[in-house]
Amino acid sequence: MSINRNLTEEQILLRDTVRKFAEDVIRPQARELDEKEEFSDEITAEMAAMGFLGAFLPGKYGGSELDYVSYIILVEELARVDSSHAATIAAHNSLGAGPLYYYGNEEQKEKYLPKICQGHLWGFGLTEPEAGSDAGNTQTTAVRDGDYWVLNGSKIFITNAGTDMTLGSTVLTVTGENANGKKELTCFLVENGTTGYETKNMKGKLMWRASNTCELYFTDCRVHKSQMLGKRGDGYHQMLGTLDNGRLSIAAMGLGLAQGAFEYALNYAKQRKTFGKPIARHQAIAYKLADIEVGIAHARPYLYEVCRMLDGNERITKEGAIAKLNCSELAHMAANHCVQILGGYGLMKEYDAERFYRDQKLLEIGEGTSEIQRLVISREIGCFD
Repeated sequence: MSINRNLTEEQILLRDTVRKFAEDVIRPQARELDEKEEFSDEITAEMAAMGFLGAFLPGKYGGSELDYVSYIILVEELARVDSSHAATIAAHNSLGAGPLYYYGNEEQKEKYLPKICQGHLWGFGLTEPEAGSDAGNTQTTAVRDGDYWVLNGSKIFITNAGTDMTLGSTVLTVTGENANGKKELTCFLVENGTTGYETKNMKGKLMWRASNTCELYFTDCRVHKSQMLGKRGDGYHQMLGTLDNGRLSIAAMGLGLAQGAFEYALNYAKQRKTFGKPIARHQAIAYKLADIEVGIAHARPYLYEVCRMLDGNERITKEGAIAKLNCSELAHMAANHCVQILGGYGLMKEYDAERFYRDQKLLEIGEGTSEIQRLVISREIGCFD
C-alpha cells in the first residue's frame, strides 16, 4: 500500500518537510548525541521554530493547528531517523501540551500554551518508583494549606522535565480518599524553580539517550490553588485520557523506527555480498525484509485511521491500545531483523542498526507496557464482564 494513500497534499508536504529536516539536521548529529547522552537545546530550538512544539494546538496560542494524522506523521518521520528527538516532540505534545489544552482553564492556557509553543518544554509527572502500570498506587501527596497545596513525594522516568528549556510539569498527586475508599487523584501544574521542587537528570539509559529523562522530588513544595488542573479528583480521568492519546504518538515512534530500520537493512542487504551475490537475494534475508514490509503496510493505515477517529472526537481506548501494541512490537521485529541482517556489523555503534535495536525497547514499556495494552484490549472486548 502506498505511503501516500488517503493523505492530503498538506500532509504529504509536511511529511517531506520533516523528513528533510530529520535527514539534514538530526541524522548528522544523532550518533554523537546518543553516545554522549546529550540533549540538544539547539536542535530542539530548531524544531520549535518549525512549529513542532505546538503541533495540534490552535493558532490563538501560537500552535500549528495540525490535525492528529499530521501530528503523528511528524513524530513518525522523526523516529525514522532518531527516536530521541521523536521522543522529545511526542512527550511534549501528547503528555505536556495535551493535558494543559484539554483540561486547563482559559487562564492557564493563556499563561502556558504560548510559551510551550515558542520553545519551552512541559513534562508529565505520572510514574513513581512504586506506581507505573499501577497508577492508582501513586504516593505523591498534596495537602491543602489555605490558598496553597503542599506537595511531597517523587516521580521517576519523566521526559522533558529537567532541561534548560523546561517551563514545568503536570504532576499527579493524592489529595484524599474517595467514598469508595480509593485514592482521590488530582493534577497540579508545577513550574521549574518552585521552592521545594527539584529535578535530577537520569543517565546510563539503554535507549533515547539524547532525550531528557528525570526524577522529580517534592519536599514541602507549595503550589497555589490556581495551579490545580481541572477540579479536585479529576486526575485519574485526566491521566487516562492523556495516555489514550499519548499511545498514538508511541505507536508513531514504533512505525517510524520500523520504517527506518527497514530502509537501513534493505540498503545494506543490496550492497553486502556473500557467495557472489547481494545478501538481499538470499531467501533467508529477503523473507525478513518482506516480513517488515508486511508489518508496516498493515500498521500505518490502521494508526492513521485511529488518528482520524480522534480528530472526530470518537473514543479510542481500544483502538489506541491496538495501534500502540501493534506498532511497538513491529518496531521490535524490525530492529531485530535489521541487526540480524547486518550480522556482526549490527552490533557496532558506528552502524545505526545498533541504535534502532536499543531505542525500540522502550516502546514496549512506556505509556503502558505491552501487557497493559493487552489488558486494556481484553477489557474493551468484554473478557472481564
